[in-house]
Parts: sequence; structure tokens; C-alpha cells
Amino acid sequence: MTLKLNELTWPMVETLAECADELRVTHSQVGGANVFDFGVKAAGGLQAGIELTNLCMSGLADITIQHSLLAGRNWPFVAVGTDHPLEACLLSQYAGWQIGTDNYFALGSGPMRVAAGVEDIVNQFDAKESADECVGILEAGELPTVEAVKLIADKTGVEPEYIALFVARTSSQAGSVQIAARSVETALHKLHELEFDVTRIESGFGSTPLSPVAKNDLEGIGRTNDSILYAGSVHMYVRGDDESIADIGPKVPSSSSSCFGKPFIEVFEDAGRDFYKIDPHLFSPAQVVFQNLDTGRVQSFGELNHDIAVQSFGLS
Repeated sequence: MTLKLNELTWPMVETLAECADELRVTHSQVGGANVFDFGVKAAGGLQAGIELTNLCMSGLADITIQHSLLAGRNWPFVAVGTDHPLEACLLSQYAGWQIGTDNYFALGSGPMRVAAGVEDIVNQFDAKESADECVGILEAGELPTVEAVKLIADKTGVEPEYIALFVARTSSQAGSVQIAARSVETALHKLHELEFDVTRIESGFGSTPLSPVAKNDLEGIGRTNDSILYAGSVHMYVRGDDESIADIGPKVPSSSSSCFGKPFIEVFEDAGRDFYKIDPHLFSPAQVVFQNLDTGRVQSFGELNHDIAVQSFGLS
């Protein structure tokens, strides 16, 4: 991999520190690291969510909030496009690093993952990088502890003063935006799990309704997942043959799972609130379209189910 993800992202840290008040976020020091509260105690907002997503994807994507129709209603959608899907999504945005200490837990994403190199997926693509600075995004209900910062420093090999961590809870505006922006990432990860050669994918574009901010993180988990599982649409621009796409295509959308058809909160409760007991085939967008840049053929799989999204959002 030629792109240095942490090196690409680090210059954004100083810029965000300078406009913290404008974004309604706060900046503090924890264990020597720079910690930015984007939606734990700080208010954050829509623009904070866009900036958080940009960091999460190492600055390799375009993120916008647009209006579209959700079951006949005009509704905000988060759109994301990237010409570097492997680096932006699987090697940066994917929340594959579980940051856990005796008194703290967070789902970690962002370019710090390739500095740590503790995940199989990073090593599968030979993507581990040596970094002088690193940037991480934490999905958590609390700001990181000194012990959590030390863990990240130990794993990345980066001194705490050169670590920047951006934190938002699921039930926040910024948190809702950055999760809705994971449409392309979920499709790409599903394809990788199905052993499709994701290096064939040149670009990706996805659009997902922005779920209402929930009153707590548990309800937020349900709403943010349903927005992608039932109303998320992704376009993949690929190279190579059409036959392999036709073969794997029906397995990609969320409808390929036996859990499909129920609001995610019900699926989550049935699994004892254990993500690892849920059918992994569920975690993908409702609709995935492949556009073959070599042959010109377009193949579409899955379909949108706005009714379940509307039910999950509590719309009447």
C-alpha cells in the first residue's frame, strides 16, 4: 500500500482544533493524547459528523448530507463516495479494533488501525504502517481513560502526544452521521468476507437515510443499523468478469440473511445483545449495484425496504 493513512490524516487534526467552537466540540488532554469530544458530553452536530467521517476515512472520501425520499417523506440522507475504497473503508473506516481495558471499551476505527496492525484484515492486505502520529475514532459513551490511551500508544508505537482521538457516542448527531456513512464500507466488508477480490473495486458510492438521534445508545444501535440494512444503497464500480459478480451478487445485500425482515433491535435482543451471535450476512446494505467498467454491464441485487426503517425511526 503506497498511501500513508495516518500521514494523510494528521494535518486535519490541527485544523479541527482551531475550529472546535464552531463545530461545538471540545479538545482536552488525556494521558498526554489529544482527545476531541464530538458527541459524548459535547453537543457536536451535523458538520461535526461530516468531519468525523472524513477523519474516519483518512480524508479519502467525499461526504455530504442530501435530501431524498424515505417512504414518500423528504428526508436527510448521508452520501459518501470514494475512489480509494480499500484504503478509505476496510483499512480505515471499518470499526475492527475493539479497544478494551478493565474500565473502558470502545469500537476503534480510523487510520490508527493500520499503525497498530492488530487485526487480521490489516495483515491480510499487508497494510501495517510505521507512523510518527496516528488518528483514531472511538465509538463510545465515555471519553477514553489514561489506560486506554496507553493501550493505543503501546499497540501503535506512537507517543501519546502524537495521538489524536475523536470520540462520539451512537446516540449523538455526529455519531449518527458517521455510522450512516458506512454504507460502502459494509458492502465492501461483506464482499471481502465472501472472498471476493475487493481490489477489483475501483470506486464506491453509497447513500443512507440519517437516522434520528435516539434517546440512548441501545436505541441508537437499532436505528443506525436499520438505516443501512433496509434503506442503504451502494454502487460499486468494478473491473474484471461479469460471471463472478452474477454468482456472488445475491449473497451481498442484507436480504441474504435469515435475520432480514425484523428491526435490528429485535435481532440484537434475540442474540442476547451479542453482535457475534448475529448472522454476519445481515451486516450489509439493502441494495448493491455493480457497474463493470470493463464490460459496461450493470447488475443490481437486493431491494430497499423503507417501511422497516420508518418503523425503526419511530415515524408516524
